Amino acid sequence: QLNILHSELAKQLADTMVLPIIQFREKDLTEVSTLKDLFGLASNEHDVSMAKYSRLPKRKENEKLKAEVAKEVANARRKQHLSSLQYYCALNALQYRKRVAMMEPMLGYTRGQINFFKKGAEMFSKRMDGFLSSVSDMVQSIQGELDAEAEKMRVSQQDLIAVNESVYTPDSDVTSPAINRNLIQKAGYLNLRNKTGLVTTTWERLYFFTQGGNLMCQPRGAVAGGLIQDLDNCSVMAVDCEDRRYCFQITTPTGKAGITLQAESKKEYEEWICAINNISRQIYLTDNPEAAAIKLNQTALQAVTPITSFGKKHEVHHASQNVKNMENDKIIPSESAGIQDSTQLIAPGTPIQFDIVLPATEFMDQNRGGRRANPFGESEDSSKDEEEDSLLQQMFVVRFLGSMAVQSDDTSEVIYEAMRQVLAARAIHNIFRMTESHLMVTSKNLRLIDPQTQVTRTSFELATVTQFAAHQDNRRLIGFVVHLSETLGEESMSAYIFESNTEGEKICYAISLGKEIIEAQKDPEALAQLMKSVPLTNDGKFMLLNDQAEEDGTVHEEGEESEA
Repeated sequence: QLNILHSELAKQLADTMVLPIIQFREKDLTEVSTLKDLFGLASNEHDVSMAKYSRLPKRKENEKLKAEVAKEVANARRKQHLSSLQYYCALNALQYRKRVAMMEPMLGYTRGQINFFKKGAEMFSKRMDGFLSSVSDMVQSIQGELDAEAEKMRVSQQDLIAVNESVYTPDSDVTSPAINRNLIQKAGYLNLRNKTGLVTTTWERLYFFTQGGNLMCQPRGAVAGGLIQDLDNCSVMAVDCEDRRYCFQITTPTGKAGITLQAESKKEYEEWICAINNISRQIYLTDNPEAAAIKLNQTALQAVTPITSFGKKHEVHHASQNVKNMENDKIIPSESAGIQDSTQLIAPGTPIQFDIVLPATEFMDQNRGGRRANPFGESEDSSKDEEEDSLLQQMFVVRFLGSMAVQSDDTSEVIYEAMRQVLAARAIHNIFRMTESHLMVTSKNLRLIDPQTQVTRTSFELATVTQFAAHQDNRRLIGFVVHLSETLGEESMSAYIFESNTEGEKICYAISLGKEIIEAQKDPEALAQLMKSVPLTNDGKFMLLNDQAEEDGTVHEEGEESEA
C-alpha cells in the first residue's frame, strides 16, 4: 500500500509540478527568443533599406528609383512593425506567465503531498485548505487578466496593420508637414557623418535624444546613451553635404564646425533644427520652457515676416536717396508713386550671403604677389595711372553684414527691407562674425579692399549702383543696390548691407558725388562748375573736408588734404 501511495505521488508530481516547468521553458521562453530573432532580422532589413533611401541623390532625382526605394522602405517598416508587435505581445504575455510559472508547480507539489498524507488529514487544518483555495483563485484571476490583455493586444494589432501604407513611407508629407517649432526636447534616428580619412566619410544611423542642454547618442545594443555634443550657446544651420537631403550642422560657440547629421524627412529635419536652436538658448532652464519656446518662435517669425507697409518710416529724404536720370539730367526721387509690397521688393525665401568670397582672379593676384590697391592713393605702377585718373578717392572702414538678391531698385525701401531681413537672419542663427574691409569710393567704382593684404576683394562700377541709402534710425548702417548683366543676357539686382565706423550718410554723399562727377565729365562746363563748388586737394582731386572735420572736431588749414 505504501508503494502504491508513492507511485501515485510520483505520477501526480510529474503531471502537476514537472510538466508545467518543462512547458514554460520549451514553449514560452523559446517563443520569445524566436520572436526576438525575427524582430532583429526585420530591423536589419529596415536599416539596409533606409541606408539605400538615404543615399538617393538630391540633384539628379530619379522618380522611378525613388518610388521603388520608398516602397522597399515601407515594406521593410511594415515587416518590422508586425514582428515588433508580435515580439511585444509575447513579452507582455510572459510578464503574466512568469508570475504563475513557479506557482503552479508548487501548487501541484503541495496537492500531491496532501493526497499522499490523506490518511493523516487530521494533521492539516481547514486554514490550509482555504489558503490553497485562495492561491488557486489567484492563479485563475491572473490567467483571466492574461486572456483580456491578449485580446486587447490582438485588436490593437489589427487596427495598426489596417492603417494606410503612407504611414510607413518616409517623407510622405513633404509638401505640407505638420512641424512643431516649439520643442525643447527631441528624440529619433539620425545619420551621423564620420570622417574615415582625409577625403572619405561614412554615415552611421544612430538613435539620438536630447537631455537638458546635451545631445546624447545611443548605439544599438547599448544600455545607455553617451554625450556627443553640448548644445548650450551653439548654433545649427542647414548645409549641403555630399548630395544628401535634409542635412544640418551643429557649430560650437567658438565657431568651430561640429557634427553633421541627416534626418530622414523634412518634418524631422525642421523639428531637429528648431529643437536644437531652442535648447541652445537655454530655454529648458526657465520656469515654463514651453511658453518661452512659443514666445521665442513667435518673435523670430515676426522678425522674418515681410511687412506690408512702410508708412511708419520717416519721410525725410536725403541726397543719397535720389538717382540721376541719364536721359534728361533731371533728379528723380527714389520714392515711387505707390509704396510697393515687401514681397515685390524681395522674393520670400531669398537666400542671404553673410560673407564676401574672394574672386578667383584676385586670389591668383594675391598668390603671385601682383597688384595691390592702396586706400591712400599710393598705388604701384600698374595701377597708378588708373588712380590718378579718378577725381574722387574716399576711404571708409566698413564691416560686411550680408547681401541678397532683390527684385526692384525703384525705391530705397528695398534697402531698408534688405537691412531688416539680414539683421533678423543674423539674430536668429546667432551669426556674429563680420568681415572688415576698406570701402574705397572713387569717381569710377566702389571697391572693397582687404585692410591687411590691400587686395581688392570685389569691385562695382559706380554706374551699376542704382540705389543707395543709410538707415534712418541706426545711421551706421549703409546699403546699396547693384544692377548687373549676366552672361546669358539676363539682368540681376543685389543689395549689399554694411556697418560703417562713420555715419552712413557720409558714404552716401561720397557715392552721390562720384555719380555727379561721372555726369559732369560729359560736359566740361558742368565739370568746371562742380569743381568750383567742391574743394580740391593739391593734386586736383575732390576733398570732403566736412567728413574729417566732423570726425575729429578740428578745421584743416587751407590746402591741407583730408585723411581720406
